[in-house]
Amino acid sequence: MMPAAPTARESLLNAACAALGDRPWAAVRMVDVAAAAGVSRQTLYNEFAGKAGLARALVGRETGAYLAGVERSLTLAGRDGGDAGECFAAAAGWTLRTARRSPLVRAALTGGRTPAPLPVPDLVPAVQSRAVRAIGAGLPGLPPADVAWACEAAIRLTLSYVIAPAPSDETACLGVGRLVRELLRRAPG
Repeated sequence: MMPAAPTARESLLNAACAALGDRPWAAVRMVDVAAAAGVSRQTLYNEFAGKAGLARALVGRETGAYLAGVERSLTLAGRDGGDAGECFAAAAGWTLRTARRSPLVRAALTGGRTPAPLPVPDLVPAVQSRAVRAIGAGLPGLPPADVAWACEAAIRLTLSYVIAPAPSDETACLGVGRLVRELLRRAPG
């Protein structure tokens, strides 16, 4: 079965995302986004009402997809028998790959300048709450505050690798996993 063709909305978001890879948001023209998506400019305005609406939708899509990927990474690693370190290492790998691909996600994670003129949400608390839920479920003897502290430290280490990459993603992820294991091993409980 062939995958369904993207909707006009998805095509427009894809085109806007691609345009951001080539130039700053201020230089992105609506007519160019519509042409790249293969739709009329009126269709773009019907979908998003204007450039600000397109930017909000793009930020929402990119950050939502990132957080869904964090959740998926944590869940799959845990389902495959991974310990807390392996779970967070999987989420760190997803974070590193996504931050390289998406300037919007990178800005939301690092507090950097966004390519769009809209503020992006602070993703760190959202990642932390997902990690605490996923990892804490497998560690019922530890106080939630200790799990939250270990997850926050792991997030901050991961973000340091976003800003200043390690020699490889594998090296970074192994370091993040080791940190989580060590912090949780030393936690009173």
